[in-house]
Parts: sequence; C-alpha cells; structure tokens
Amino acid sequence: MTKASVMAIRLIRFQDNHVNYTEDLLSIEEPLEIRLGFGPKENRQQQRISVTMRTPGNDFELALGFLFTEGIVKNAEDILNIQYCTELNSKENLFNVVRVELKENIAFDSSSLQRNFYTTSSCGVCGKASIDAVFQQCDRIESSVFEPSPSIIFNLTTQLDSVQTVFKYTGGIHASALFDKNGKLLLVREDVGRHNALDKLIGAVLADDGINFSDSILLLSGRASFELVQKAAMARIPNIVAVGAPSSLAVSTAEEFGIRLYGFLKENKYNQYTKNAKQ
Repeated sequence: MTKASVMAIRLIRFQDNHVNYTEDLLSIEEPLEIRLGFGPKENRQQQRISVTMRTPGNDFELALGFLFTEGIVKNAEDILNIQYCTELNSKENLFNVVRVELKENIAFDSSSLQRNFYTTSSCGVCGKASIDAVFQQCDRIESSVFEPSPSIIFNLTTQLDSVQTVFKYTGGIHASALFDKNGKLLLVREDVGRHNALDKLIGAVLADDGINFSDSILLLSGRASFELVQKAAMARIPNIVAVGAPSSLAVSTAEEFGIRLYGFLKENKYNQYTKNAKQ
C-alpha cells in the first residue's frame, strides 16, 4: 500500500462573470525522508540522508535514483533492500520515510557528506558540493555517441503528452521521459518536483537491466537546470531535450561533459545549446 498521487478538493471557480462551486484534482506534495543503513551486521548504523518534497509514488525508485545521482551508490547491486519505516507511530510519517540498506561490504563514510540534504519541489539540491561531486565522479561522453535527428526530437513531446496521466488531471506536475536512439518512448516518471521526476526515472532504469542510458534521449517537461544536467551526467545520458529554457550553468556543465542539450522545444522549433564532447 502507498499513498495516492492526487487528491480532490472543492473550490469556487470564477469564469465569465459567473461563480460555480465545483471539484478539481491537485497533485499531492508531501515530504519523503531517506535514511541509509550501513556497516557490518554487528554494528549497523543509520544516517538521515535527505528530506525532499515529492509526489507519493515510486518512492523506492526515487531513493535509489537520488543515492546514485549524488554518488552515494554506484549501482543497484550496492543495495540490500529498500523499505518504508512503517513502525513509526506518527500517522503523518506513514509511507513518508524510507530506509535504504546498503550491503555490508559497501563502504559509506557519513563524514563525507558536505551538507544536510534538504530539497524542495522547485529547486532541489544544489551548491558547490554538488558541482564538485559531478566533476570528480563523471567521465566525458565520447563524441561518437549518436545525435538525434530533428524529426525524432519533434516527436518526443507528442509521445510524452499521450502518457502523462497525472498532468492531465492536475496540470501541476513535472515529467522526465527516456527514449531510445530511434525516439521510441521507454519510460516516464512524474513528480511535483522536476528533480524528483528524474531521480525516479533513473532509479527505475537502474533497477531494470533491459534499458541502456548510453543510447538514450532524456526529455524534461520544464526547464533544464544544473542539477538536472548533473543527474543526467551521472547516468551518462548523452542527449537532453527540455521543453523550457536552460540555465547558464546547465549549458556549461552539459558542454563540459559532452552532453547535447536542447531547449525551448515546440511543435516546429527548438534550440541546440551544445554539440558533443569538445574537440
């Protein structure tokens, strides 16, 4: 059992000088605390890693994707299990706290965390520690990686629109979608936070050996910020297409790691901000 992603509310609608009492659906936003269990069986320890405001659903994928994109785990094989802390007495915390158990042989140094992770649905985690981490852990993407054609790029949003279910009901949620090199939709995840949507997507792919990041295109339903490019770089995704604008740091980070970054995708136009790896 997990929490719902949407909720119904009563509201007053003003339209054309008329007042109507009606119902609408809202995307749910609630905190998710991620805890990490680590160490040998005889001396098991716990560390509070993150609190993020998210839309309930795919919480285990979110935890896995977050730990991976922050460099805390290398792959899904580092993890023994993920479960909700359902023993908590507070009703508000039920299904809002997850514990990720690392395998005993996986080292974790809690002192290496340079900040307490607190993320909001709007801005996510950022700062000098994030920037330093991505440069320390990511290799450049080879220039031989495929480049999607304009026809493939123009078709991405049509496919996303057809499956973005929560957005259809609420209009207030972000999506991250992964496509193969031929533009075929592979996977979609939605969340009130754009960074959570991407962490859920990456976590889902890590848990599925049948999907390959290296031959993929990532579509973002909103703008492209540094944190989203950073997460894509950690996953070695070579192409990012955003419906909205990129930030200056997003462009420079994509350029540094050889990621092709596209923005302002519309029905008949888009901007390409970077090529591939620097020559």
